[in-house]
Amino acid sequence: MRRFDPYTRTNQLIVDAGIFVVSFAAAYMIRFEGPPGWTAAKQFLLWLPYLLLGRLWVNSEFGIYRHIWKYVSLSDAISVGRALSVVTAVLVALRLFYPGSVVHARWVRLPLSVIALEFMLSLMGTLGARALRRILYERGRKSPLSPDKGRKRVILYGAGRAGILLLKELNSHSDVEVVGFVDDDSKKVGTVISGAKVLGGGNALAQIVRRSQIDEVVISIATAGRKLLSQIAAQCEEIPVAAKILPSLREIVEGRVSISHFREIRIEDLLGRDSFEVTAFDEQVREVYAGKRILVTGAGGSIGSELARQLLLFNPASIAILDKDENSIYELDQELSFRFPDARIDSQIADVRHRNRLMEVFRGFKPQVVFHAAAHKHVPLMEKHPCEAVANNVFGTKTLLDACLEHNVERFVFISTDKAVNPLSVMGATKRVGEMLVQAIANGGSLPAACVRFGNVMDSRGSVIPLFRKQIAEGGPITVTHPEVVRFFMTIPEAVRLVSCAGALGRHGEIFVLDMGNPRKILELAHEMVQLSGNELGKDIEIRITGLRPGEKLAEELVGPDENARPTRFEQLSVLAPCALDAENVFENVTRLMNAAQENDRKQVYQVLKGMGIGFSQAYDDNTKALPSN
Repeated sequence: MRRFDPYTRTNQLIVDAGIFVVSFAAAYMIRFEGPPGWTAAKQFLLWLPYLLLGRLWVNSEFGIYRHIWKYVSLSDAISVGRALSVVTAVLVALRLFYPGSVVHARWVRLPLSVIALEFMLSLMGTLGARALRRILYERGRKSPLSPDKGRKRVILYGAGRAGILLLKELNSHSDVEVVGFVDDDSKKVGTVISGAKVLGGGNALAQIVRRSQIDEVVISIATAGRKLLSQIAAQCEEIPVAAKILPSLREIVEGRVSISHFREIRIEDLLGRDSFEVTAFDEQVREVYAGKRILVTGAGGSIGSELARQLLLFNPASIAILDKDENSIYELDQELSFRFPDARIDSQIADVRHRNRLMEVFRGFKPQVVFHAAAHKHVPLMEKHPCEAVANNVFGTKTLLDACLEHNVERFVFISTDKAVNPLSVMGATKRVGEMLVQAIANGGSLPAACVRFGNVMDSRGSVIPLFRKQIAEGGPITVTHPEVVRFFMTIPEAVRLVSCAGALGRHGEIFVLDMGNPRKILELAHEMVQLSGNELGKDIEIRITGLRPGEKLAEELVGPDENARPTRFEQLSVLAPCALDAENVFENVTRLMNAAQENDRKQVYQVLKGMGIGFSQAYDDNTKALPSN
């Protein structure tokens, strides 16, 4: 049997109709201090159906009955007031401007006192009914429940705008009870904000959690820096109580999640430097990419896919996503088509090393801006496969640059790495050669181009954070190559946003360096990840030191000793002045390098790289060569 719902739209309309009838009658009773005389009563009866139908019709036109009473708010009250004012304005106009000489004037012209009283009583009645519904709903939510149906008791750390928004949204969740706020602003302690009390400051968190039997602490500070997050996370672990965090502002603004979708604190939240505001220069960058045909190579990877997502926000004419991995391109195409239904997305399966296929793509798509993110990036693997590193990172880049020159591309952006500075690995050396190729061509004035150099991006495929997360999930051990290894870290969205900014600035082969914050010890990172997982180091999870792998450094650099970094108009970007290169010498060495790779001559690859003056001095070790396939 269907349960009776007294708050359907039909029942809401009936309730309002009753309120309007009673308010109109009460207005006459108050006006005449009791039952009105025959003339006034007749006027009441004549007007009642018109007034009733008019109010209900106007309310419907204003969408009043689409509002849900249990969530009534100030904006709903304003809407009701506006709807009621329309009919009242008509009544006042008839009273003031309807000719008194007309025979039926006394029936048409209601007393102003009746009009005013009816409006006030109708307003109080309709708002009162809605407020009563919300009060009953709130009381029902806060009433004690049986243990098996108990709600999660949470406290919000931060009573600012984000905390208030979260409180309002959580009030609609029957499985969550917000007990109150914690805030470090002493002026707020003891106050009541949107019905929730600020119970104390952060120093009283442990006492509040135990006294109020809190299940979770939700950090409701949208701009909380990593230092504050680390501090609160440590407090919660010591209590102990679960700690959650709001999704990023970017995720909320783009509509991917709501503010109530709080999540566990992840290691990414505690790494790098505090998040920075990038919207200030978004408009300057938008002018460069809006209305352009943009090609992204390596679009199936972490950086390439995020580039495609962010570039679509600048409203390009179309975007081509290119990769040799069909599965990653298929998944990205599905995602982008769903998130940007009006965008023109051209999915291409191609290898940047295949000249004829690349030229076919360029002839069909006619790109104006090219972002080159396709590369082999795994250091130990490329030590075993140096010829593959050259084929992809050097020959692929050269082939793509040739296509750009032939098709008059307006802007080229090369994604590089901190491993290109004084490279110890083949991968880093090939990326440095890629930078030199871009500079040699850009210095000739034929192709406006720029390089962007940055360190580790968190959660990219094959990076250390996903590896540690997997090892923790499997019960360990966590493998660290050396206790003194340090690395720079940045989130993928931050890195890509700055890549698009660098691409908008560079034209002469400049190398742009991203502000990666302070480097972090990988061993400390492992400790923090074990701590955040709820495991105990040495008891639940062990850390094993395995030794540096071929091509690995203890510390990476973003700027070489002979390079001079200067600031740009974007605070998080520095630029290295284009160096004087002998373009002919670069092209000659690149040809020798590609020939050696084509012949699968690993030793010759090492010799050419060592002779290019890029700081690569590693001797060829036959023991690191790739094993023959079966």
